[in-house]
Amino acid sequence: MSRLLPFFAFVLLAALLGFGIWWNSSHDPTAVPSPLINKPAPSFALPMLDQPTHSVSKESMLGKPYLVNVFASWCFACGEEHPVLMAESKSLGIPVIGYDYKDDPNDAKAWLAQHGNPYDTVITDESGHTAIDFGVYGAPETFLIDGKGVIRYKRIGPLTPDVITQQLKPAIAALEKEAP
Repeated sequence: MSRLLPFFAFVLLAALLGFGIWWNSSHDPTAVPSPLINKPAPSFALPMLDQPTHSVSKESMLGKPYLVNVFASWCFACGEEHPVLMAESKSLGIPVIGYDYKDDPNDAKAWLAQHGNPYDTVITDESGHTAIDFGVYGAPETFLIDGKGVIRYKRIGPLTPDVITQQLKPAIAALEKEAP
């Protein structure tokens, strides 16, 4: 029996390795379930990037659905997502709020000046404290919030044309059907 122990250990390790490979290939790492889906978005009041003495709050956004896109000038994946937002943001039919996350406002302004600004408004959270309330893991992330201030959709990772077509636009259309 002691001679078979290394063989059984090898078989066990191979099975665990095989399971790990299967798990990673069959599950979307961006599909992290959020406990905030269908729950009220956290209250926030964050300064506007271009007018720091003015702020945007959850209360000021009530009454219409909107998209919050978390980005930063230091975020590599945000650079991949940005051309998609430039091409698609106006076609969504709702305001797109840029949420500058843990970023120097001057760096964010320079980044948007260089790459273009697809956002209707840009707010900034230099400390990242409000992002904690939203459950932000990092940038980019995107939240769809309905007119009542309820989070209806969350995407971790870059938006792609396929994600916008297959997930985001149907979620926005569903909100339009719910509206009175």
